[in-house]
Amino acid sequence: MHHQWLLLAACFWVLFMFMVASKFITLTFKDPDAYSAKQDFLFLTAVPDVGRSPGETHFPEELKPTGKMLVEPLVYAQRLELMRNVCREDALRNLSHTAVSKFVLDRIFVCDKHKILFCQTPKVGNTQWKKVLIVLNGAFPSIEEIPENVVHDHEKNGLPRLSSFSDAEIQKRLKTYFKFFIVRDPFERLISAFKDKFVHNPRFEPWYKHEIAPGIIRKYRRNRTETRGIQFEDFVRYLGDPNHRWLDLQFGDHIIHWVTYVELCAPCEITYSVVGHHETLEDDAPHILREAGIDHLVSYPTIPLGITAYNRTKVERYFLGISKRDIRRLYARFEGDFKLFGYQKPEFLLN
Repeated sequence: MHHQWLLLAACFWVLFMFMVASKFITLTFKDPDAYSAKQDFLFLTAVPDVGRSPGETHFPEELKPTGKMLVEPLVYAQRLELMRNVCREDALRNLSHTAVSKFVLDRIFVCDKHKILFCQTPKVGNTQWKKVLIVLNGAFPSIEEIPENVVHDHEKNGLPRLSSFSDAEIQKRLKTYFKFFIVRDPFERLISAFKDKFVHNPRFEPWYKHEIAPGIIRKYRRNRTETRGIQFEDFVRYLGDPNHRWLDLQFGDHIIHWVTYVELCAPCEITYSVVGHHETLEDDAPHILREAGIDHLVSYPTIPLGITAYNRTKVERYFLGISKRDIRRLYARFEGDFKLFGYQKPEFLLN
């Protein structure tokens, strides 16, 4: 009987050791992409592969936004090199170059205390970056204490625009400050702008529905008997029209939510320190904070799980039913944004 108990105890011990060893092996060889070392405020998202086409400017394999932790430091230098190369292409000059006008300078926010310039590209998570700069400028002690209605109130948020300085002061800051901006797949950004301004309108900005939308419908709706509010097809037709500028002038600064990154930030005229990508923001945000020398002072706000992932299905669904002619005209306008930042031509334009 004694021997039977000893044998039973030995079996349990062997089984226990086997379970411990299995758990250790699982933890050791677990997919590193499924866990973030910065899990206190960084979350992992995956970015589906996007189709390629001959003649397109592409990321090298290590440069593509994949959502993998961590993005190699070399990627940030490659992004800048890609941008410089595209800026030199004569064939794309009209799509990649713009004057550093007051319109551009109005988009760039200044943090003199830490020598930072941030160019705002709406619909790419810019509200959170503005919160970071508001704290750095000392207007509020922490991001959590900033009232939402203050973030975009430029009389209360303590964020000066670069356009508010003299020409000499502007040039000094452009030459010596840390400069960055964030980009996103251009078509997905346009969908986000359409949903935010014309469908949901969460901040109650009635001019989008009652002034801008009717202006677009009057000019670009093909079926004049249709009485529905603005549709994405109307929006695409407006944006792809080579003569869109006459409406842009009527709409004023509201167009910042859908004009090109080139028009917003003049990436071929201003030498930026870092270009972040919305699709890899979990990696890019801490990198930007480190490069700017402020990572010990502030953290980028928590990124909800999955919010930065490229949603190819959503993009294809929105463009379903829109004529190829209208989509091609839209792509022709935003081609500079696609190529400057390594985004690939949508698959539904390749067929």
